Amino acid sequence: MPEPLAARGGQASTVVEPEADATWSPPSWEDVVREHSARVYRLAYRLTGNRHDAEDLTQEVFVRVFRSLGSYTPGTFEGWLHRITTNLFLDQVRRRQRIRFDSLPVDADNRLPGTDEGPERAWEHNNLDHDVQAALATLPPDFRAAVVLCDIEGLSYEEIAATLDVKLGTVRSRIHRGRAQLREALAHRRDPSRRAPVPVPDDGASAPASVGRKGSRR
Repeated sequence: MPEPLAARGGQASTVVEPEADATWSPPSWEDVVREHSARVYRLAYRLTGNRHDAEDLTQEVFVRVFRSLGSYTPGTFEGWLHRITTNLFLDQVRRRQRIRFDSLPVDADNRLPGTDEGPERAWEHNNLDHDVQAALATLPPDFRAAVVLCDIEGLSYEEIAATLDVKLGTVRSRIHRGRAQLREALAHRRDPSRRAPVPVPDDGASAPASVGRKGSRR
């Protein structure tokens, strides 16, 4: 297994979860964008492997949030964002088409997360392991999503199963096979003579190099 990847970072959200407050009501869209755009972008970046696609995916996530926030079913807000981001990524891979931006207010573009590189994105781009992100990019999308959610985002197998809407055994299989492929792609780190033909991402992005996990691991 290659060295562990990255733990989740950033400050805790100030969005009050419904379990903690019976009078909870959904936050405004602007509050969600302000508090969660960096976290969503990090996940999008690790899934897509490059800055341009990560920015596109991040904006599409918040378009979906905008349309769905009023009907949001109380639960774990971060988990909801994980599901939207990961499933939109997998949908894009499968369909190769973008979500339509119709039925949005005329000022929606001004309210979506910007594409300018702020301090958090600059840190992300400058402190990522190029080899690891390039190796992640070689995994089949389903394997990549499972590995990223487990070894980078720190979700448990049960949480990943709920996020991807698949069986627990499927999650275990995807993570096991994804890690095996990742080990092979990174074999040159242990033996330089076995350097794998891993493509370099077009913007030099990749994942950081430590992990934080929660939940069961088998």
